[in-house]
Amino acid sequence: MFGFTALELARIQFGFTISFHIIFPAITIGLAAYLAVLEGCWLRTQRPVYRDLYHFWSKIFAVNFGMGVVSGLVMAYQFGTNWSFFSEFAGSITGPLLTYEVLTAFFLEAGFLGVMLFGWNRVGPGLHFFATVMVALGTLISATWILASNSWMQTPQGYELINGRVVPTDWFQVIFNPSFPYRLVHMSVAAFLATALFVGASGAWHLLRGRDNPAIRKMLSMAMWMLLIVAPVQAVIGDMHGINTLKHQPAKIAAMEGHWESHGEQGFPLLLFGLPDMEREETRFAVGIPRLGSLILTHSLDGQIRGLKDFAPQDRPNATILFWSFRVMVGLGVLMILLGLWSLWLRRGKRLFQSRPFLRLALWMGPTGLVAILAGWFTTEIGRQPWVVYGLQRTADAVTPHNMPELALTLGLFVVAYFFVFGVGIAYMLRLVRKGPVTDEGTRERQGGPGLGHTPARPLSAIEDDDVMAPNQPARSRS
Repeated sequence: MFGFTALELARIQFGFTISFHIIFPAITIGLAAYLAVLEGCWLRTQRPVYRDLYHFWSKIFAVNFGMGVVSGLVMAYQFGTNWSFFSEFAGSITGPLLTYEVLTAFFLEAGFLGVMLFGWNRVGPGLHFFATVMVALGTLISATWILASNSWMQTPQGYELINGRVVPTDWFQVIFNPSFPYRLVHMSVAAFLATALFVGASGAWHLLRGRDNPAIRKMLSMAMWMLLIVAPVQAVIGDMHGINTLKHQPAKIAAMEGHWESHGEQGFPLLLFGLPDMEREETRFAVGIPRLGSLILTHSLDGQIRGLKDFAPQDRPNATILFWSFRVMVGLGVLMILLGLWSLWLRRGKRLFQSRPFLRLALWMGPTGLVAILAGWFTTEIGRQPWVVYGLQRTADAVTPHNMPELALTLGLFVVAYFFVFGVGIAYMLRLVRKGPVTDEGTRERQGGPGLGHTPARPLSAIEDDDVMAPNQPARSRS
């Protein structure tokens, strides 16, 4: 199919499904924490704006959470259908880690999600806040186990090879492998940033259309504070993560930087632009800043890294993709920092909610957090190639030997089904965003009865019912 091998189709299929999946947990992690903050502020201050924002974003959280669960189920099946030899080789480690995620995080989320979404008027405020915090904690615990499994595949330790299979010998080392702390913090902060950009873009959208109320101002303000504080922190975390990667996966760093040769004692440049050519073993049209690459990666002007030519051709990741996916992630991170600084400058002049150029940029930056996450994930996973478990099992040895027609057919079905199902879900979620927060929603009294409008508990009917709201029949959210 289009010149692809069966292995490449299997990799594309897994990459396609997980690319869809990763965006939903990222927003779930960020929104769950945001909802906990909103409800905490509401309980502390009793200001209606926090309650109104909680009701608004809880509907969007519910839709996003559902899509995340559905897309995640496919991933578990693919380990058995397309990557059975990987499951046989490393299942004694990855299987328990994923099981722990279900037994801790998923059960915690499932236990308190109903109280969080439907218990606003049915349980006490303290218990409801506790449920919201537990759901937020569950999302972070879920990320912890998933990233422990993925990080072990990147930097494996705490195991023995017995009869061609990995057997765990020290679970502490398995979980807290060398790259795990950096990946966990980097991904969690990325989720917070992606959510802040999403929330900020929704506020900017409403302000650009002349809808200005305290709730919309508050969510834009909170999003910009998060961006201002956390985006520079993420840059520091990324630097630490890069140094860790240089130590454990030097070929990945060489491909990310586009360096084929070692540079002696002169340090190496930071390439801003170039076209890495895997066949010619060079980066064409390279434009760089002398010694800056050494300073960033080694914190020394004379620091060195190994060039890609120091690694056997069969052990090199695809430098063409890595070079640009890494720069997309970093470039968007720089824009996030600049947007946060611009918001601070406008805030000091009391023009944060009136500057249309700023609001337009905030709107266009809305999806960039998710794009940066995907670019970072491509960098991490493609940079691990040709290994599925780094240094232990090659990707070619992990794939199930399916035929090309089978893989082409299932890939096509996945593309059609995903774009239809999740396309509808995303479109509906954006409709909820366009609707905007309802002022004093939490104080309205539900009237009930046939034909009488009310704000429904179910997010899937939140738009239509509000459109038929009778002027003398106010409603109270039960979400």
